[in-house]
Amino acid sequence: MTVSNSVFPETQSEARFDPKLESRYTIDNIFKYATWFATILALAVLAILLLDVLVDGLPNLSLDFLTSFPSRRPENSGVLSPLMGTLQLLIVTALFAFPIGVGAGIYLQEFAKDNWFTRALEINISNLAAVPTVIYGLLGLAAFVNLFGFLTGGRSIVSGGLTLALLILPVIIVATRESLKAIPDSLRLAGMALGSTRWQVVWEHVLPQAFAGILTGTILGLSRAIGDTATLVIVGAKTFVPFIPLFFQAGFTALPIIIFNWVSRPQPAFHSIAATGIIVLMIVLLTMNATAIFLRNKFQRSV
Repeated sequence: MTVSNSVFPETQSEARFDPKLESRYTIDNIFKYATWFATILALAVLAILLLDVLVDGLPNLSLDFLTSFPSRRPENSGVLSPLMGTLQLLIVTALFAFPIGVGAGIYLQEFAKDNWFTRALEINISNLAAVPTVIYGLLGLAAFVNLFGFLTGGRSIVSGGLTLALLILPVIIVATRESLKAIPDSLRLAGMALGSTRWQVVWEHVLPQAFAGILTGTILGLSRAIGDTATLVIVGAKTFVPFIPLFFQAGFTALPIIIFNWVSRPQPAFHSIAATGIIVLMIVLLTMNATAIFLRNKFQRSV
C-alpha cells in the first residue's frame, strides 16, 4: 500500500530544508578569528603606547617631581599643583554626583510611575551620556562661572567639579538603575509581605545588594572625569599655577591640563616630563579602580 506525500506534507518541507551547517560553521570561525585578531591588535597597540610612555617618563619620576610646582624650565617642573587640583576636583565631583545620581536612579527605578514623562526622562538621560564634553563645558561656564559665580568663586575648583558632576551624572544614573534591575523582585515582595514599607525594602534590602554595582559605575564615571580636558579648559583651568589651589579660589589646574600644555611645547624635555605626568595620572586612576574593586568585593561578602 502506497502512501501519498500529500498526507504528510511536512516530509517534503523537511526534504527541501537545507541548514547549510558547513557554511555557517565556516562563517562562525571567520568571525571568531577576526574578533581575536582585533582584540590582540588593540592590546598590542595599547602595550606599545604604555611601553613608550614608561620608557620616556620613568626616568623623571621622583619625589621632587611630585612635590615641585610647574615651571618654565622642564628640569624644575613638577606636578604638585595639578595633582592637588585633580584630587580636589574628584572630591567635589563625587560629593555632588554620587548622591544626586544614585538618588535619581533609585527614584526612576523603584518609585517613578511608568508614564510618558518618565519614559521621556529616561531617553534624555541615556542621550546625555553621549553628549560631547565641550557642551558640558559651555554649560558650566554659563551656569557655575557666570551665573552662580558669587557662590562658586568663578573659575574655581568648585565650578570645575560641578561641571564634571554634570558630565558623569548620566553614567551614575544608568549604572544605578541597571544594578537595581539585577535584584530579583522576590526580595521586594518578601520584604513588603513582612510589613515593610516600600522605602524600607529599598533602603534595607535592595540597595545593599545593588551597592557593589552602583559603586563600580560611580568609579567608572569618575575615571572618565579625571581624564577630561576640554571641559576644564572652557571652565577656566590654567596651564601654569605655582601654588596649591583651594576649592573656592579663582585659579586652578589639573593633570590633564598640564600634560596637554607640556605635549604642545616644542622642546623634547617637556615631552619627557609629559610622559611622567601621564604615569602619575595612570597611578591615580589605577588607585581609584583598585579601591572600587576592594570595596565592591567587601560589600559583596557582607550581603
